[in-house]
Amino acid sequence: MEQSSVTFDDITEMTASYLKKMGYPEPSIGQYRAAWNYLKAFMTHQHQPYFTASVAEAFIYDMIGEGKFEDLRSWQKQIASRVNVLTEYLETGSVKFRRRKIFRELNGPLEMREYIAHRKSYGISPTTEDEYRYHLSQFAVYAKEHCINSMEELCQQTVISYANSMGMALPGTRYRNLSVVKGYLRYLYDNRLIATDLSRAIPKCKKVRQPKLPSTYTKDEVEGLIGSVDRSSPKGKRDYAMILITARLGLRASDVCELAFSNILWEQNLLSLKQKKTNETIELPLLAEIGEAIIDYLKYGRPDSELPYVFLHVNSPYDRLNRSTLHSIISFYMRRTGIGLDGSRKRGPHALRHSLAGILLENKTPVPVIAEVLGHCSTESTRLYLRIDINALRQCVLNVPPVDTSFYGRRSN
Repeated sequence: MEQSSVTFDDITEMTASYLKKMGYPEPSIGQYRAAWNYLKAFMTHQHQPYFTASVAEAFIYDMIGEGKFEDLRSWQKQIASRVNVLTEYLETGSVKFRRRKIFRELNGPLEMREYIAHRKSYGISPTTEDEYRYHLSQFAVYAKEHCINSMEELCQQTVISYANSMGMALPGTRYRNLSVVKGYLRYLYDNRLIATDLSRAIPKCKKVRQPKLPSTYTKDEVEGLIGSVDRSSPKGKRDYAMILITARLGLRASDVCELAFSNILWEQNLLSLKQKKTNETIELPLLAEIGEAIIDYLKYGRPDSELPYVFLHVNSPYDRLNRSTLHSIISFYMRRTGIGLDGSRKRGPHALRHSLAGILLENKTPVPVIAEVLGHCSTESTRLYLRIDINALRQCVLNVPPVDTSFYGRRSN
């Protein structure tokens, strides 16, 4: 949503209205308003007429003072949590279901908050921002433990020692952490906050990622999974429609959970949406069984809500689901049907996506068509699925020419 020139009254009224649509009772919304009044007093004292994420962050740091977030009293942590709800609504136009935002300690003289703001100016997502905060907070803790209280005290040995301390981390975690810290150190040097480019002291950490064989299920297993859903309850109607969309169309979990009414083009029998992962628009056929399942859920299972999302939680507050919830739903029905219990294959929405690719390959569907169905930007991503088509791989086997029996009788010199 538009973030410029949003006053305190604007953001609080919009967020409170959203919470009301989600089914929050008035007493709970009143508690949110009481917490927001502390922010209002801070903004008035700072002569800040407009609300931004930076203002909310400054308020929380002001409340922490010289201590740590963990040292705050429980009611103060509640205030911080409810102020973060304003930030989340400002940035995303929604509030995730029962989500508690972790506060990363970045206060201090190392300009980490400024670096985060610099990265946000390039349009990084809230998820990426939180990832930056996590990795930088680890470096901040290390610096504090080694009595580094200013940027001038950062040196090459400090950076090397920190990189060595990450040696016990998983390769992927170490690679990502050092990449973030390297970018931060480069930012300090480029802005003349330190005299030496310490990013050069970060050792090269190449992340070697071996492609894994996708987990797939046979057509009969997928049909058994779909057939195991009891559609007599509102939850069953919702689960059936979501599983059907995942299995038949191969949509990613995040796209299924964020499916909105505006994405369903009933007259054209199409689903049209912008994929969250690739930011590319994809159009898929609205199959008759999917359309019927969605209508059945909307008429007899969906809670009364003004939210634009198709699929909602069964219990109040009726917010949209997230991808971890869909993973739990599909895993539950997989356990019920007894598929994937040997541990050799992964369970969840992505396994159904892989299975769809496998079924299409068995039907001799061309790779470019499969790429279009799965929403891949490049067929190179789709080619990874060629390894799961065992029958096609068998056709690639070359006949070994016979070897003359005299060959085995030769003696090596």
